[in-house]
Amino acid sequence: MGDKKVGRKAFNILCVSDVSISKVIGGGERALYEHSTRLAKRGHSVHLLTRMYPWHTSKSEIVNGVREWRFDFDDRDFLRSIYSTVLKSRRLFDTLCEKFTFDIINFHQPFSALGVVCSPNSKGTRKVYTCHSLSFEEFQSRTPQPDDMVGRCLYAISWRLRRAVEKKLLELSDKIVVLSDFTKKKLFHNYDIPDEKIVLIPGGVDLVRFSPATNRTAIRKRLHIPPRKFVLFVVRNLVARMGLENLLHAVSKVAREVPELYLVIGGRGPLKESLTVLAQKLGIQDHVRFTGFIKEEDLPSYYQMADLFVLPTKELEGFGLVTVEALASGLPVLGTPIGGTKEILTKLNPDFLFRDLSADAMADSILSMVSKLKEDKKLKRSLPKQCRKFAETYYSWDDKIDCLEELFRGGVWGHSN
Repeated sequence: MGDKKVGRKAFNILCVSDVSISKVIGGGERALYEHSTRLAKRGHSVHLLTRMYPWHTSKSEIVNGVREWRFDFDDRDFLRSIYSTVLKSRRLFDTLCEKFTFDIINFHQPFSALGVVCSPNSKGTRKVYTCHSLSFEEFQSRTPQPDDMVGRCLYAISWRLRRAVEKKLLELSDKIVVLSDFTKKKLFHNYDIPDEKIVLIPGGVDLVRFSPATNRTAIRKRLHIPPRKFVLFVVRNLVARMGLENLLHAVSKVAREVPELYLVIGGRGPLKESLTVLAQKLGIQDHVRFTGFIKEEDLPSYYQMADLFVLPTKELEGFGLVTVEALASGLPVLGTPIGGTKEILTKLNPDFLFRDLSADAMADSILSMVSKLKEDKKLKRSLPKQCRKFAETYYSWDDKIDCLEELFRGGVWGHSN
């Protein structure tokens, strides 16, 4: 797997996204990166149309075999951002169509995609929408509703516009890829998308990049992690839906009985200061370390240095690539019974799910797991192997790209207009 298969036609594929694969900073970028670069490795001609961000130094760049094309956009406020994105993405798409003929257009976020479908050049081309999450729900989750009347009106316009744009694109797409049954159900509930239009292709993990530690002590020393601690690890954007406040409360409870407990929180976001203050208020500042953003090249080591991965998400966990990355690293995972996390961990071991979202539930499960791993040496040796085997069996990116490639090769679809 992974290379171009003999006798198979290569496609000209255009991915359309609002994010860039030149800098992977979240799950959306990771999935897009893995999809596009692995398809390119198989011999397909893969292009990516996206926005130009401050870290970009050119309008075009080849990223691991994928040609990324970028357009300027105005991000001073939401409406100008949307208008300029739609306008500029259409212009760039029309320019690309003068040079290339695309067999498939694969959308990954809605706004750049809207510019593409507004172009007559997109008519008759097969379209696949990869739905990582619902755009309007993500907006509602990360954006507090303002108190003033004008702010509330703009807030309502923002999420309703996102919903309308996404609904239109889903309707215009021939097939929709989801990473979990959780997202599939949301598409039906919010947009009445029929089952036959949706294809479930879960996320995956790079089994070479993420692997069990061979020398955890050396890794901890390099990362400046105390060597004799029982280390919990979580990597998330520091936003409300991630449930990190509950996790800190849980750690404060467990640390009373397990004084060597040490929580490493990777990631950045608007809650950094309030989470730091909460850790101090709870008296666990010596049990918690905030690393800030973890670079891609360092992330595997952080999984390898830990004893347990914890996922305290409150809502909208469309899949959770970090879960399968941890498992591939031989790291047991405890998570809330939300979305994709529930689907993954139920299949591995239902006991790895917290009974609910509360800090008490998290504390009980963490304490139970710590006790088992400290007392049962056989379990401590076998559990990492079990986690790794599970990731190998169900979540290899190569297997997921096989499915995506077969979808692109699939029968005659009704073309969208």
